[in-house]
Amino acid sequence: MAWLVLFVSAALETVWATALGASDGFSQPGPTAVFAVTIVVSLVAFGYVLRHIPISTAYAVWTGTGAALTVLWGMATGVEPVTVLRLLFIAGIVGCVVGLKLVPARPAPARPAPARTSHSDPRVGD
Repeated sequence: MAWLVLFVSAALETVWATALGASDGFSQPGPTAVFAVTIVVSLVAFGYVLRHIPISTAYAVWTGTGAALTVLWGMATGVEPVTVLRLLFIAGIVGCVVGLKLVPARPAPARPAPARTSHSDPRVGD
């Protein structure tokens, strides 16, 4: 479930980034409202994700996916030119995101319990 929420949050990042650009410095009420709502929802969802996926992986996936989707949206709307190199580099971003999903997380090393001595706990007798 956390991975699905992560990708939804990244898609919302694309929406708020696009709305931010269209807001003309927050002078356009419609795009400004879309920006305000989607950035809050995106970050709340990302906060949920961080309870389940390590931040190093989650942030890389979130920013990479958001960046790739933003460029693709720009290409689809004619704002960005479509070139072979752009498509190649977007494929590279997507490949890296998939790779991060497929690599298993290494569990955190277990910490040994602190040794109890009569000096550290006055209730313990000799």
